[in-house]
Amino acid sequence: SGQIASFGHQPHQPHSTPASKEVWKKGGRMFSILLAVHLALLACTLVSSGAFEKIAVHDYDVFFLLTVMVLVVIIWIIFYLVSTSRCPDAIPCKDSHAGPIWLRGGLILFAIFSLVMDVFKIGYYSSFYSCLSAIKIIYPIVQAIFVVVQTYFLWISAKDCVHVHLNITRCGLMLTLTTNLAVWMSAVTDESVHKAHSKLKKNMTDELFRWFLRAGIRSSSAEECNCNSQICQIFKNGYFWLYPFNIEYSLFASAMVYVMWKNVGRFIEHHSHHVQRLKFRLFRRTFFVGIMLGLIVLVSGLGVLILYEVQVNSSTEASKKSQALTMYYIFNIVCLGLMSLVCIGGSVIYRFDKRDMDRHKNPTRTLDVALLMGAALGQYAISYYSIVAIVASTPRDAISALNLTYALLMIAQHTFQNIFIIEGLHRQPPKEDHKQDSHQKDLYGLTFVNINAVSLRVPDGGGALAPSAASGPEAIHPSELVRSLTAPKKMNWRRKFLKEISMFLLLSNIILWIMPAFGARPQFDNDTELNFYGDSMWPAIVDICLPFGIFYRMHAVASLLEVYI
Repeated sequence: SGQIASFGHQPHQPHSTPASKEVWKKGGRMFSILLAVHLALLACTLVSSGAFEKIAVHDYDVFFLLTVMVLVVIIWIIFYLVSTSRCPDAIPCKDSHAGPIWLRGGLILFAIFSLVMDVFKIGYYSSFYSCLSAIKIIYPIVQAIFVVVQTYFLWISAKDCVHVHLNITRCGLMLTLTTNLAVWMSAVTDESVHKAHSKLKKNMTDELFRWFLRAGIRSSSAEECNCNSQICQIFKNGYFWLYPFNIEYSLFASAMVYVMWKNVGRFIEHHSHHVQRLKFRLFRRTFFVGIMLGLIVLVSGLGVLILYEVQVNSSTEASKKSQALTMYYIFNIVCLGLMSLVCIGGSVIYRFDKRDMDRHKNPTRTLDVALLMGAALGQYAISYYSIVAIVASTPRDAISALNLTYALLMIAQHTFQNIFIIEGLHRQPPKEDHKQDSHQKDLYGLTFVNINAVSLRVPDGGGALAPSAASGPEAIHPSELVRSLTAPKKMNWRRKFLKEISMFLLLSNIILWIMPAFGARPQFDNDTELNFYGDSMWPAIVDICLPFGIFYRMHAVASLLEVYI
């Protein structure tokens, strides 16, 4: 009783499970969620309103709000880093599953391109300093600082389970998440408006284009200024081409910040607290079949993307547009068909896999599954809208048939790939399969055992090995010995096939991310959906859903790297 009484006077011990439970955990989470919801709705309202001419909200109003939010997040990140560094007990444990090296590496890659985009933006807007609001130049500067500070913050703190300033930390992380989502919404809207302007400008005269802008979609403030110099055109085209990287950066950062928010005040169980080390085994123990097929798909996709851009976006001839769409659909049908088949094959291999299911609490895995399922809804929506339009429209031509096949395969591929990846996320790591009991470990210690010699020297009845085997606690049958020695080789075959499948899926998902992210979007160039849903409804559907489909590809790549590579 004395020990229990003395133990009760230590409420801050990091591993005293019952005494260290946070009293207001659900209330603190709820308050931070409400803060994030209100800020997200405010940002969404301003960003969407700023895209239209008839609404009295200007783009510099949107940039002012984003600048304020970004500055507050930068101040909070500095406060977090300083407060946790000064308090030795602020982070008693870390979540080894959070912030894997693949995700942080991808974040740095997208951050570099985002910084280049900000440099191009500053150069572009500086060309019109006399006819633009100062906030248009201030915002990309502040955003570049935000990218640097946040990337450093997530690189060193993604695994933290912080235990100081819990409610302030939750609110700060939710503010960071909301800011990233607001930047993402602004980038998606700006890119969509730019593409709409480019498409209209290609099909209209300059006078009619200006009249249409006055009547409907708002033009950017820079559109009203003259951009005649070559360097100005380079800055303008450059930062619009780099928008996909900034969009992916915001989504990657949001996912990592959400995991940190879930880990605030969390204690890691001893059995799940292990350190994962990066091991470069990309090309070890493989047959290179998946890599070679994936590289063929990747190179072929880049060629299709270049031809598509040249024939569709740079030409007005209907025949070239039809050829480009046919080529695009055929490539995607072949690619999606192969990906669906290998995902089914991987799921069949899982039926013979003896690894146990990992049932431990893991916020990172829960988020991965939710993002895979949620992001796939965007492509599901586009595909189902296309199916309804194609089936209900007449007449039907070859491109409509290819578009229908493409939409059906897109649904099937997302479904089979989600099943394959999610099942891999819930499996124990491969090293868990090598846990044997004591006598099996002794058998594996025999490095130079000749299995054929053992089987010849030891007959079924016992033979020469029987006395030594009987002297142990349990007698080992010779057939059991041979089966134990050959079992790991069978497991390696299954893992090799899973690795080949994952490498092919990884490279295929990369090219399927590159193509829509850099302009190959047949949804805007195929007249079937445009004629069926109208020029206003169908582009809005694609603009809302397509960013989720693009994010799905990158998140699938990150999940495949984490689980199988």
